[in-house]
Amino acid sequence: MARMACPCPDVYVKYELKEERSLYLVLLEGEPVAFHDPRKLELNSEISQAHAKRLDSHDQLLQRTLEIGSYSKLYSFKHIVNGFAVHVTPSQAEKLKDAPGVKMVERDRGAKLMTTYTPHFLGLPQGVWTQEGGAKNAGEGIVIGFVDTGIDPLHPSFANDPLNPFTSNISHFSGACETGPRFPPSSCNGKIVSARFFSAGAQAVATLTPMDFLSPIDAVGHGSHVASTAAGNAGVPVVTNGFYYGKASGMAPRARIAVYKAVYPTVGTITDVVAAMDQAVMDGVDILTLSVGPDEPPEDTLTFLSVFDVFMLLAQRAGVFVVQAAGNNGPAPSTVVSYSPWAVGVAACSTDRNFRGSLLLGNGQKVGGVGLSAPTFGGGLFLHKLVLAQDAVKANGTFPRTPQCVEECQCTESLDPNVVRGSIVICTFSAGFSNDTSTITAITNTARTLGFKGFALVANPTYGDFIAEPVPFAVSGIMIPKVADAQIISRYYEQQIRRNERGFVTDFRARAAIGEGRVASFGGRAPIVSRFSSRGPDIIDINKHLADVLKPDIVAPGHQIWAAWSPLSALDPLLTGNTFALLSGTSMATPHVVGIAALIKQLNPSWTPSSISSALSTTATKYDNYGELILSEGYDIDSFYPSTHFDVGAGLVNPTRAIDPGLVFISEFDDYISFLCSLPNISPTTIKIVTGETCRKPLSHPANLNLPSVTISALRGSLRVQRSVKNVGSKPEIYLCSVISPNGTMVNPSPTWFAIAPQGTQNIDIQFRVTQAGDVFSFGEIVLTGSLNHIVRIPLSVLPVSIS
Repeated sequence: MARMACPCPDVYVKYELKEERSLYLVLLEGEPVAFHDPRKLELNSEISQAHAKRLDSHDQLLQRTLEIGSYSKLYSFKHIVNGFAVHVTPSQAEKLKDAPGVKMVERDRGAKLMTTYTPHFLGLPQGVWTQEGGAKNAGEGIVIGFVDTGIDPLHPSFANDPLNPFTSNISHFSGACETGPRFPPSSCNGKIVSARFFSAGAQAVATLTPMDFLSPIDAVGHGSHVASTAAGNAGVPVVTNGFYYGKASGMAPRARIAVYKAVYPTVGTITDVVAAMDQAVMDGVDILTLSVGPDEPPEDTLTFLSVFDVFMLLAQRAGVFVVQAAGNNGPAPSTVVSYSPWAVGVAACSTDRNFRGSLLLGNGQKVGGVGLSAPTFGGGLFLHKLVLAQDAVKANGTFPRTPQCVEECQCTESLDPNVVRGSIVICTFSAGFSNDTSTITAITNTARTLGFKGFALVANPTYGDFIAEPVPFAVSGIMIPKVADAQIISRYYEQQIRRNERGFVTDFRARAAIGEGRVASFGGRAPIVSRFSSRGPDIIDINKHLADVLKPDIVAPGHQIWAAWSPLSALDPLLTGNTFALLSGTSMATPHVVGIAALIKQLNPSWTPSSISSALSTTATKYDNYGELILSEGYDIDSFYPSTHFDVGAGLVNPTRAIDPGLVFISEFDDYISFLCSLPNISPTTIKIVTGETCRKPLSHPANLNLPSVTISALRGSLRVQRSVKNVGSKPEIYLCSVISPNGTMVNPSPTWFAIAPQGTQNIDIQFRVTQAGDVFSFGEIVLTGSLNHIVRIPLSVLPVSIS
């Protein structure tokens, strides 16, 4: 109601405020196709299609509840979830919540991207690949689904080699090749076995641009990067700006690729992502890769019960191994966006490879920096005039006198071409880079337009050190991210130049050369958990109440990863025209684990998703290449601390050991329901509404879910936790238990040793008792050492709240 200003008696006029429409995901009662019959169901059978028709009540429900023409239904989900996506107003969404048969309505929070050498770092060519017949067989018979930005079918990482034809039977998979702009039928070439795109959500909420191709083509590069890291062909030459960086290989180079494009340059929606997930399970993928997803917890439900997490739960129920990025919001605690125990959340770390550049000054000093560029003329030895951008600004002109134009080399019109041509120009990190309005791309454009010999982007004491990642420059360039190094350059420069009484430079005598920045060096401690990698502990809701689940699950290389790229590069002009890119992010770590899971699945085709997850976890290592605890980057540049389970999960993935773990911890769909039913402050009715399952056997405590780790978010007095292991080896084995108790607790497993037959199971009781209360988590582990050299690590994370 709005009050009108008038001389008459009080009059109230009601204004009709037009509501903005949003995307909503709606779950309904009724079993979806995949689970309506307890027997193994062929999803494309006549029985399935008949059941899908029985579920065809979505339109009828909408017509009964909302005014026809006032909404747009975008998708119907029937394969692993019974529901639909709809474009409606908030008030219409409230009406849907009250409609008969509706279980849940959730607003779409949007989907974000969680943005070589690593096969050798993880020991694949000498280890797992050798056992599987080399790169020509590694991953054969496994279909990996990628929900992402699409794929570039012309990239050599995805070529089908006629001299090495695929021989494996993938009859369990049934996809399709959806064609469209830049994606002809030949794109599905045998390596790429299926390609689909999902755009209804994107089209509903945004005006798409010409780069938002309605086909599976990858206009961004992210999807191609992820797919090639997991399953790209072996030995593909990496060439960028004419320089050969080596050869790239996927983790499982013979795995097949199924593409589900759901994120576009303009926008990404969870609506399109879950539609892609539903189809991927219907098609029969073995593994589902999610380097995209929501970047924040749901607003009004538990993290485990968001629509996105429910889709992952039901994909796991259908036998699909689900891997997702942990998120890029580190190093703050509880920033993980992988919450649920039925999906593997992957953190990111570095390898021992570095790209180091240098700037040689005329006095012989050499300053280190970063930049994938060729040296200046003369191989980095011939010295060129060195000019500070501020000293080359035109005295007259209509350009804005902003830091971007004066200091940061963003404006070609601001610099005197007679001064900068043939020079190495110093561009200074200032307000534009601080507020993300300046770009390296603009510097390189300025350099090419005005004929720089090269450029140096240097740190500014006002803004402090900055983080520099190696990116390819089409011109000679280097980033100097440390203030101390920038001050060395500044002191030398000021000593050499001559200024008049007005401060203008009259004689540029400083000289410099940019060295080779494209050659990798190897050494130093590795891995180190990347600063951006999201951290635990896991949370149960938006208020950050803690969960009894370890997240992230595991860490894998995700820092400076070379992989395939789309030359369209719609979101990064600096990489336009490139077919490879060096990227960092948990998006890059996730496909490493995906590819390794494919190798495990190939050798152990009967293993369930939880068995694969367990094998990855219990065999991971907590030590780096120096034999010390893996370090994690802190908030400050060059700050490090010893990692905890909330940084690395179980540790660095170890593929050689993961294919033969000895023991596995198995959790299946019913166990996850029991876990959900044991959560505090949630009713069985809510679980029934969201999952369709009744709380028949809630766990005595959420920590009793049979995970390969134990996390207790509030230990009061004592607690008995149970685990069960299965021997997946071919021989009997005797295991001895040893314990490192978390500080402030006493941990006693029982039995302390056991013998276990092949395919046999063993229950383990673990008694936790608080010996000293505290207000922070402490960490330990149980190690099961087998007589056949199997070592099974169980990470322990405990917050000892009180002694009683």
